[in-house]
Amino acid sequence: LGHQLTALAFKAKTFKLKFGHHGSNQPVKDFKTGRVFISSQNHNFSVDEKTLPKGLEVTQINLNDHTVEGLEHKDMPIITVQYHPEAGPGPHDTYFFFDRFLDLLREY
Repeated sequence: LGHQLTALAFKAKTFKLKFGHHGSNQPVKDFKTGRVFISSQNHNFSVDEKTLPKGLEVTQINLNDHTVEGLEHKDMPIITVQYHPEAGPGPHDTYFFFDRFLDLLREY
């Protein structure tokens, strides 16, 4: 919900997915690292990439339907993900996101 609310706060839009993302079998690609991992998800809406303002950039996509899974603000200390990073299907699949978050805290 925070991912979608952040996008809405920046005047982006969301839309209802034809098929919601449910379960621990959703492949996601991270553009910053090139890493592909399996994520745990439970949502029926997605951020509309076409409506994102210039300050927000897509950092991750779902490889099944190419919807937005991660955002980062270029000038503000804001990062978001649509999935549950604390519930990764593998033991360390999404730890890098927490490392990225901690790095952001140290910067600011």
